[in-house]
Amino acid sequence: MLKQPSKYQTTIVLENKNLAETKRLEEDAKQKKNWKRWGPYLSERQWATVREDYSFDGACWEYFPHDHAQSRAYRWGEDGLLGITDQECRLCFGLALWNEKDPILKERLFGLTGNEGNHGEDVKECYYYLDSTPTHSYMKALYKYPQNEYPYSWLVDENRKRSRQEPEFELCDTGVFNDSRYWDICAEYAKNTPDDILIRITVTNRGPDTARLHVLPTLWFRNTWIWGCKHEGCTKKASIIQKTQDTVECQHETLGKVSFIVDVGPEKKTPELLFTENETNNKHLYGVDNYTTFTKDAFHRYIIHGERDAVNPEKKGTKVAPHYLLVVPSGEERVLQCRLMAEGDVVTEPFAERNFGAVVQKRQEEANEFYQVAMPSGLTPEETEVSRQSYAGLLWSKQFYHYIIKDWLTGDPEMPTPPTERFNGRNSAAGWRHLFNRDVVSMPDKWEYPWYATWDLAFHMIPMSVIDPQFAKDQLILFLQETYLAPNGQMPAYEFALGDVNPPVHALACLLVYEMTGHPGDRDDNFLRVCFRKLLINFTWWVNRKDPSDTNIFGGGFLGLDNIGIFDRSQNLPFNEVLLQADGTAWMAFYCILMLKIALILAEKDDTYQDIACKFFEHFTQISDAINKMSSGLGLWDQQDGFYYDHLNAGTNSEPLRVRSMVGLVPLMACLVLDNKFIKTLPVLKKRVEWFMQNRKDLASQVSFMNTGGESDFNYLLAIPTKDQLIRVLSRMLDEEEFLSPYGIRSLSKFHEKNPYNWKEVNGQVYSVQYVPGESDTTMFGGNSNWRGPIWLCMNYLLIGGLELYDRFYGDSLTIECPTRSGNHIRLRDVALELSRRVVSLFLPNKDGRRPCHGDDERYASDPHWSDLVLFYEYFHPETGRGCGASHQTGWTALVSRLLFKLAMNR
Repeated sequence: MLKQPSKYQTTIVLENKNLAETKRLEEDAKQKKNWKRWGPYLSERQWATVREDYSFDGACWEYFPHDHAQSRAYRWGEDGLLGITDQECRLCFGLALWNEKDPILKERLFGLTGNEGNHGEDVKECYYYLDSTPTHSYMKALYKYPQNEYPYSWLVDENRKRSRQEPEFELCDTGVFNDSRYWDICAEYAKNTPDDILIRITVTNRGPDTARLHVLPTLWFRNTWIWGCKHEGCTKKASIIQKTQDTVECQHETLGKVSFIVDVGPEKKTPELLFTENETNNKHLYGVDNYTTFTKDAFHRYIIHGERDAVNPEKKGTKVAPHYLLVVPSGEERVLQCRLMAEGDVVTEPFAERNFGAVVQKRQEEANEFYQVAMPSGLTPEETEVSRQSYAGLLWSKQFYHYIIKDWLTGDPEMPTPPTERFNGRNSAAGWRHLFNRDVVSMPDKWEYPWYATWDLAFHMIPMSVIDPQFAKDQLILFLQETYLAPNGQMPAYEFALGDVNPPVHALACLLVYEMTGHPGDRDDNFLRVCFRKLLINFTWWVNRKDPSDTNIFGGGFLGLDNIGIFDRSQNLPFNEVLLQADGTAWMAFYCILMLKIALILAEKDDTYQDIACKFFEHFTQISDAINKMSSGLGLWDQQDGFYYDHLNAGTNSEPLRVRSMVGLVPLMACLVLDNKFIKTLPVLKKRVEWFMQNRKDLASQVSFMNTGGESDFNYLLAIPTKDQLIRVLSRMLDEEEFLSPYGIRSLSKFHEKNPYNWKEVNGQVYSVQYVPGESDTTMFGGNSNWRGPIWLCMNYLLIGGLELYDRFYGDSLTIECPTRSGNHIRLRDVALELSRRVVSLFLPNKDGRRPCHGDDERYASDPHWSDLVLFYEYFHPETGRGCGASHQTGWTALVSRLLFKLAMNR
């Protein structure tokens, strides 16, 4: 058999057919019932995105600012507060709130654009994903809304004043939550049937005094009728019309009829229903006539400014909201209820306890039952809470994503033609004119990254496969389809630059999802075959485009690590030299290993895959040989320092850039253990391997083998570092003065804190790298994230997986000092567990009750209304554990659930 960690052979929760949520997943997968039609697919930020940018200079942040969002119809999507929508984002629901202090209704999350924040884009809100099942049969989220005026201008002005060396100015820093003067707004959704959605909004006054709050649960149609586009599948304008005092009827050409019913408020009175159109207020924004009297911002004007004629007295439009005015004493709560039902699902007495409260409670109980099976029983209560909320964030981060490059570049038939400069700007390359994205996609963060990032998504699907294997498979295949994958084989990176290059980890996700969703001999081979065939095209693109010198030393450019090096690797170097990347080369060796393993799995049932497996076997040894400088004069291994470095190459000269960073640790990830007994079952492969070992001794040194019993009982290890090289790199990686922090592996060695790497000055610019443990202090790549020190979950996960594989080969024949100079020698599997423990400690309360990820905010340690809430940040400060960057990047940070699983299985 192929050697692989048994931890990946997970028994998936779907095997328990008695769970209600399992049955729903099965019905949805077999298309018997569309349980996933409605979900959290509403973006948290549509404004200031590339899709909505029709400027001549590509300044998306300025072209569609937050100030326009309340008054301007979107072209490619919608956004809302704690909202839901259908899979095609036709009908949307979200909350609007007013504390009688703010200048606008709070109907979407606020934050700073990249040009406003001192560390890039940054949401300035306190909100939390608390629960969700995979079919979204039950969902729960929390938003904390200040009772005093929300400090919009202060947040913008203060952050603009601050330098990149100063911390970000956060909402909590303004004092708006002092004395607990805020509202807890909890939104819950429960499905009675796939198209009967129960909505419960619980409003709690946490402040010391009685307070008033306006709540408008808002329903609206995405505007698809003014643009003249044909791909939406509908040509008629949608409508919402009041039918009775508490019921409106929504009519859409493809969605059909949907009823929206509102319950009485706390005073037992049916609220007033307000109507308007989801159309731009051109008069307010541009000083020109409106198409309609009733515009998108009508509820702001009606509630805040008292403009009685802002809403439609005929009780119809494309946007509706009941208006509840709540007066809530200190410490008390009020509950509001709404119901969204398709035409065939209408029930009498929709808010009777048996038809509403009992259904919500049952769905919540079913969610608990589902996760009791999905998560290992060995978790502590605190670990269970972290894992559960990580899955909730992963599921809430799904989003309807719509971007069609051809239409975006050329404009819509009924709109002005976009500036011609667009054809020389962002995403205008001919190779991306095919892009046609109109799907529900897993996002890194629905506010800060409300667009997919391909390598992020690959990591998302690893934990996703535990709770929803079908969605995980569908997402991975989606990005290999012709509407995403470029004709030349490149995968789109992300919205800001489709042509940038992310690390090739898609194959890893495909392989792990395959292994984790079933038992050996009973897995989805067809899924793996489909992925493998498309991955071959992508692999070929890498070989042809990123190894121009044909030396098996790869570039790659950006590779997702933003500012880890001296140069912005997404741009051409400012001089006539080529950057030879240790990580780019190692990623390709990693890709080879993964493709080899997939080919071997498929070869067990189809002999034709043996030949392609041989190709990847040999290709890996060639790349490994090249990076190690074994048979040629060019390599990236530094014998003096015992580390892998990037090199600058100019003809025959090659200069190492001695930056000890994650770049030099990526080579540890490319490894595979093969059992000789397994190889004997594949005669073509066996013959080629034996020939290779005898006739290519120049490359055979890249393959280690160890006897495990009898004469033919041995394993092969395919890895970049030799045993001695591995030990030398690990001695640095596990050194607390270099890479090993209390919370995992740093992305840059702490050595560079006192010893910055200064290369040289070119054209007046000094090129250097220094250890920066928190937010970025450089503008390189926008300064939105930092790879010069912080802990990144995705890379720690890969390093831990690599250590487990090395241990399967070396066993107790290899122990390493952990930490370095501690005198504590342990096996590599125990090193992996130690790293897992350090990483998960980011999210768990310490002896003082503090979760390191929350920094010094006392509320999260001592306030019962905050202490159980967990945020899954983009990356983490390696010295304090404080979360940095995007605060809701649960996608790859949800990998903590897999590390918790490892720890539970090894107790």
